[in-house]
Amino acid sequence: MIERSAEEAARVADVTRLTRDFIQAEPFEARPAGAATVPVLPGDEAFAQPSANMAFERELDFFLGNSMFKKLWVSSPASTKASDGLGPLYNARSCQRCHINDGRGHPPQDPKDVSMFLRLSVQGGDPGSMSGIDGYHVTQPHPVYGDQLQSLALPGHAPEYRLQIDYDLVPVPLAGGEQAELRVPRYTVADPGYGPMGDVMLSPRVAPQMIGLGLLEAIPAADILAHADPEDADGDGISGRPNIVWSLAQQKPMLGRFGLKAGMPSIHQQSLAAALDDIGLSSPLAPEPWGDCTAAQGGCRSAVHGDGDERVHEIDAAGIALLTFYSRNLAVPARRDVGDSQVLRGKQVFYDLGCTACHVPKFVTHRLDDQQPEQSFQLIWPYTDLLLHDMGEGLADHRPEARATGREWRTPPLWGIGLTRQVTGQQTYLHDGRARTLLEAVLWHGGEAQPHRDAVVALTPEDRAALITFLESL
Repeated sequence: MIERSAEEAARVADVTRLTRDFIQAEPFEARPAGAATVPVLPGDEAFAQPSANMAFERELDFFLGNSMFKKLWVSSPASTKASDGLGPLYNARSCQRCHINDGRGHPPQDPKDVSMFLRLSVQGGDPGSMSGIDGYHVTQPHPVYGDQLQSLALPGHAPEYRLQIDYDLVPVPLAGGEQAELRVPRYTVADPGYGPMGDVMLSPRVAPQMIGLGLLEAIPAADILAHADPEDADGDGISGRPNIVWSLAQQKPMLGRFGLKAGMPSIHQQSLAAALDDIGLSSPLAPEPWGDCTAAQGGCRSAVHGDGDERVHEIDAAGIALLTFYSRNLAVPARRDVGDSQVLRGKQVFYDLGCTACHVPKFVTHRLDDQQPEQSFQLIWPYTDLLLHDMGEGLADHRPEARATGREWRTPPLWGIGLTRQVTGQQTYLHDGRARTLLEAVLWHGGEAQPHRDAVVALTPEDRAALITFLESL
């Protein structure tokens, strides 16, 4: 990457400054991914396009990566050596099964739904190299069930569980005589396949959307850290904190950007971790051929696996590279109706409420070398600070992850959120899909965001509707 000159830094500061003009759309606001922005396709393929500024000769790698993303893995031994290695325990046979049409997953509606899972851990463990990370929460995998519960298994092996979700409905009165209704989830680990779980920390997770990841990775760390205020020094009630996590590739602590608690430092590491835990695939930096099976699951560890052929691992370095390239270059669609009066009114409500304290509208990416021209020096509008925030008891999972506490979550990017139903056929939000509308997602905000949530409750119906219209335009 190329360091910015003083002149460029001044230009970046000027272009990313919060606007106070809500009469018209800002320059370039309709292109949230800069030159990488693509038109909105009809139907469910809106999130499946390559960066618009990708050179033709690089598109081959994108579509090869797309094939890797959609590949249905099979168990070993198999005649299709390039696709064997599934399981023995797994959540899905492909990446696409969780990230529906490259968009969000959702809570299960029948046993075939696989886009939601449970992360788990227990207290204790060896801090090892993590001892150098200030505030790191040392936990360890469950001694029997590992890092993640897998709901599917190959013949001859027992699935680890069946996820059961029950909801209690809670009414929320709103100003102007309106009313919303929130679903309060209760999670049950039903039919545990390997005995009682004991005292364990569980975290429900819905697969997030995939667009714009390469641009988020290209934001300078210094620009993200500039928004951190862990002690709330400015007194605005917002105290975003960076998650610092261990990089397998770099063998050092790095800023966490990806995952619902910013527990992953790079798209590459996120990809290989998902391959291991979700599908059961080994790779060069995660070489366990049995996936997430533990030593207590002896039959699982001794099962036939796909390691040892010319690939060496079930998904080799070239395969992970293609998967990473694809994930890095899934394009963000253009905004809709940015100059519409209702959208502009909702944008002003969003800004006036202080939502931009966490959902930071704009960044400018690094100048990158020729390896990542699509992400180089772009003005982007992700509406996130990529930092951790205490979201209150209502959203807490009580499971720490690296430096994140059990009440903290990374601010999710909002770009593309208005296309959720179009892409996935579902409309569910938040880390576990409990919110059925964007308004419900806002009303679940607590902790640092409690004043902002209460302000939304107190809005006139007209301003509340405008706020939702603005969010739907993103």
